[in-house]
Amino acid sequence: MTRATRDREFSFETRDFARVRRLIHERVGISLSEAKQDMVYGRLSRRLRALHTDSFRCYLDSLEAAPDSPEWQNFVNALTTNLTAFFREPHHFDTLKSHLAGLPRGRPVTLWCAAASTGEEPYSIAMACAEHYGSMRPPVRILATDVDTEALQKAARGVYAADRIGDLDATRRKAFFLRGTGPNTGQVRVRPALSKLITYRQLNLVDRAWPVRGGVDVIFCRNVMIYFDKPTQAAILRQFHPRLVSGGLLIAGHSESYLNLPELFTPRGQTVYARVDGGAAAGVAA
Repeated sequence: MTRATRDREFSFETRDFARVRRLIHERVGISLSEAKQDMVYGRLSRRLRALHTDSFRCYLDSLEAAPDSPEWQNFVNALTTNLTAFFREPHHFDTLKSHLAGLPRGRPVTLWCAAASTGEEPYSIAMACAEHYGSMRPPVRILATDVDTEALQKAARGVYAADRIGDLDATRRKAFFLRGTGPNTGQVRVRPALSKLITYRQLNLVDRAWPVRGGVDVIFCRNVMIYFDKPTQAAILRQFHPRLVSGGLLIAGHSESYLNLPELFTPRGQTVYARVDGGAAAGVAA
């Protein structure tokens, strides 16, 4: 036992960390690096306290003994990183508006935010659409999914600390948010008309069956694929491809590149890729 282990509240051996790495990869495809050991200890320790479990070995044993246990979702939620902001990587929203301008007028548009986190990204998509169409009721449907149920609950509420929108210009703040008063001072809420554009659903990107068939015009999947290994990334991209319409866009994060699958996607800008034709797309189900 290492000195670091002796000093910790719970027993956490190298083999425990190896098990955590294996289980989270099997469950949701996340590849944890060796450098994440302290992070894992800190986040999962909260679950051990909540369950009155005295060691990681016992906690992991209980998970593996019950594959359908609700605790699995807590395990996933604890190890999911939710780093997001409104209009993060703003050039992507300019790209979205340009793409919308090229679509046939009057046709309903389907957009998918595949890593919704706590909602800042899908709400940014909705704001960009409202600005493009000059209406709080644009002909747009936005599906927002994530594996983290706690993040999705916060996203669906649409309530944030006021400083979360501090970098937005005054026009956007006034158009798209309501300021809290009284006990809600210091908070803002997304305007209901904007929230109505978005449907939130849980989705694990490594599942074989997704509740999304096709007909999607643009997929935002940003800053999540970096947590997957290359085979997992490729498998997910092969599932994205048939769900996009011909000419549909896949928008990636600033450090993600899909140049290794030219038969599926071709570059269309800074971390923006267009679907290479070769598959059918049907209607959307979610």
